[in-house]
Order: sequence, then structure tokens, then C-alpha cells
Amino acid sequence: MTKQISLNTLWDSATSQDRVFHVDDYTHLPEAARQYLGHAIAPGTQLASAVRLKMHGEIKLKKWIPFKAEQVICWKHGLIWSATAWMNDFLPIVGSDRIIDGIGAMQWKILGLFPVMTADGSDITRSAIGRLQAESMWLPSVFCDDGVSWTSPDSSHLDSTLQSSFIVQGDRTKLDFTLDQTGRLKTFKLPRWGNPDGAEFRYVDFGGILEEESTFSGYTIPTSLRVGWYFGTERFESEGEFFRATIDDVIYR
Repeated sequence: MTKQISLNTLWDSATSQDRVFHVDDYTHLPEAARQYLGHAIAPGTQLASAVRLKMHGEIKLKKWIPFKAEQVICWKHGLIWSATAWMNDFLPIVGSDRIIDGIGAMQWKILGLFPVMTADGSDITRSAIGRLQAESMWLPSVFCDDGVSWTSPDSSHLDSTLQSSFIVQGDRTKLDFTLDQTGRLKTFKLPRWGNPDGAEFRYVDFGGILEEESTFSGYTIPTSLRVGWYFGTERFESEGEFFRATIDDVIYR
């Protein structure tokens, strides 16, 4: 089982960095990568090692149901997403998804008392790492690390395509972005371990549409998004999309 630490404990484990962001430090990167970083991080912003978010939205569990959640991403250790969702608009399901120090798990209970879903093991861990990789977009400072490599395969006069390659919790991924001309993120996509159709676990295209953004403490991040499996195909709209969220508040450390 994963370590049952709290949101506050994970948040308090984050350590401050002395580095601040200057776009001139990244002249060696592809133009699209410099454009993204310059849009996402204001000059002189301290490079954060953790982010804490509050959000609300809908999650699809056979049908769409509302949720409210709080999340901490501490890049050194992992993430915890703690939420309450309401079945039939009144019956609360309380629980969390997490990946901490290479061990993933999920645990959900009706009324916070009666288990409805508990899962762990290697497949859950691998899938949770994919979630952390995807949600790195809420902590843009991680893309300033020397261990991140960038390519910009192609671009048009409207959008740029940008691919980052980096390691999270011992797992390397390639995370694809599309950007508009200002450097704002429009979509993301990566291969994520999962079994959305109930078959065997395998890598499936996972991604989302980033509809709005806001700025918090020098970081400009997506704040309205639609996320799911089979991204980039018709199946995303018909069966893959399962998560819609609006970010309400963000703090960095």
C-alpha cells in the first residue's frame, strides 16, 4: 500500500528553490519551448517545487456527477488528489487518488465510511505516474529542469507542436503540447498506462483540451479543461472523456 500521508504532510514536504526564472537562460531550447516557458512563468518568479490547487467539476462514473477537490503536487514525492463527488446529487463519495514515492493507490468510500473502490498494485502505480506526468502542466517550473529535453516537430502559422521528454517517478514519458501563437497551451497528449475499456492494461493515448487559463503568483496555467482517453480520435468525445474541471485557487511553494 502507498504511504497514507495527508495533503498537508505532502505540502509541507516541499522545499523552496533559490532559482528564479529568466527566459534568457533558455536560449538553447527550441523556439516553441522558449515561447511556452516565457508565457507560463513571469520573469523573476521563484521556481516552485510544489503546487496546491482547489477545483470543481464533473467526473464520469457511468454518468456525469459533480465533484469538489483539493490537490497537492510535490514534484519530489508525487501527488494526492482528495475529492468529494455526489451520486444522485446528494450521496457523497469521499476519497483520494495518489502516487507517493513510486507507489500508487486509490480509495473511495460512500459517506466516507463504506468502501466502494480500493485499488493499488503495479498497474495502478503506472497509471498514477501517467497522471502526474500529465498534470505537470500545473507546475511549469518542472520544465525548467536540465533533465527535460524538447523537440518541436512541426508548426503552422496558427499553432505550434511541442514535445517534452522527462522522467517522473522513474518512468520516462513524452508529453505533447499544442500552443497558440502566444505560447498558451491548447491541448496535451501522452501515452498513459490504463484499461479504459476493461481489457488488459496497456498504453493508451490520453489527453485533454485546455479551454481557459489564469495567472497565480507568476504562473499562468490551464484552469478549465476536458480530459480523457483515446485523445485525438473520435472515441475521445463519444466514450473517452471522463473528467471536466475548473481550477478555483492555486498556491505555489
